[in-house]
Amino acid sequence: MKKKKWIIIPAVIALLLLIWFFTGNNNKDNSVVVVPVKKGNFDIKVTTTGELDAKSSQEIYGPDGLRSIGIWQVKISEMIPEGTVVDSGQYVATLDKTEISNKLKDIQTELEKLESQLTRTRLDTTLELRSARDELINLKFAEEERQITLDQSKYEPPASIRQAEIDLQKSKRSYEQAVQNYKLKYSKAKATIGEITASYDQSKRKFQMLMSVLDEFTVKAPKTGMLIYKRDWNGKKKAVGSTIDAWSNVVATLPNLSKMISKTYINEIDISKVKIGQRVEIGVDAFPEKKFTGEVTEVANIGEQMQGTNAKVFEVKILVHEFDSILRPAMTTKNTIITAIVPNVIYVPIESVHTSDSITYVFKAEGSRVIKQQVKAGVSNENEIIITKGLTEKDKVYLLTPENAEKLKLVKLS
Repeated sequence: MKKKKWIIIPAVIALLLLIWFFTGNNNKDNSVVVVPVKKGNFDIKVTTTGELDAKSSQEIYGPDGLRSIGIWQVKISEMIPEGTVVDSGQYVATLDKTEISNKLKDIQTELEKLESQLTRTRLDTTLELRSARDELINLKFAEEERQITLDQSKYEPPASIRQAEIDLQKSKRSYEQAVQNYKLKYSKAKATIGEITASYDQSKRKFQMLMSVLDEFTVKAPKTGMLIYKRDWNGKKKAVGSTIDAWSNVVATLPNLSKMISKTYINEIDISKVKIGQRVEIGVDAFPEKKFTGEVTEVANIGEQMQGTNAKVFEVKILVHEFDSILRPAMTTKNTIITAIVPNVIYVPIESVHTSDSITYVFKAEGSRVIKQQVKAGVSNENEIIITKGLTEKDKVYLLTPENAEKLKLVKLS
């Protein structure tokens, strides 16, 4: 009998283990997972993705005088890689010189024409005025001859004297007219030369301005720093093939990496919760083991349309408190903004709270029993929700709906 007893006992144990294996394991699913009710300070958070940027930066500009020479847009033909550390005065980029080179050729041609015209006009004027001066000398001699003739005719008949007087008056008149004509020719020649000279000087100044602007088509760094490509209004970075215009001629930036911000966008549903001065927990996707703190420093008053959607978002800037040499502009951040802290409250996971016909309830575990307990819920964050009535900190709740939950009777709040 003893031998049989020792055989039966292990068999029973083995059978019990098999029953436990097939029944106990089947119950190890989410439907029977219970979690304790928590009590303490409750953080209300808004989590959003952002992008690192320098709080301040030195902009690298292209040519400053594009508008003055009538060029409105210029392409970037070459640029050093983003992230390159440059010294002051070091080469950064080259802009397309096609349009300005064409303008320089046109101005050079115009200058050559004006210079030739000026030389020709001066020569013509010199010859014309020399001829006029010779005419004046001859007319003066003729006047003197008429005067001599008049002086010698005093013993001649009156008619001869009168004729000599008339000839003298004509001679004087011709000389005076020639003097006036000479003055007019001189003034006209001076004005013509002045006009051509003015056009020549104007073209020369334009040529010098073009040459000065052309020098700026080779862009150099104004100081030492790390080169970061400038973003356009649409968020696209300016690189080779991009254009800069006469009103916004920034090619790239040199950020101050000692002070960083995380620039993010909050949807219009949550923006009312976000205020300047709120604490922020910051993570960087590139270095998940690193954690930083910050605070909200700017909240946009006006929303903007998110590209490709109908959603409205508001720009929010977050100052990163800590300095770390690993932080670089354009790194993706995860920002958890602590919008409020509710002290000393009871809260449970959001998944454990259910709503039906405007009644909120949880499935509470009491020993081996399941109680469908009505509760009153408060505010929530992304993961948890405050329970203001219906639970105590000693309770436990089911994470998901248990089996046969539809047969349970609701225990209402008293």
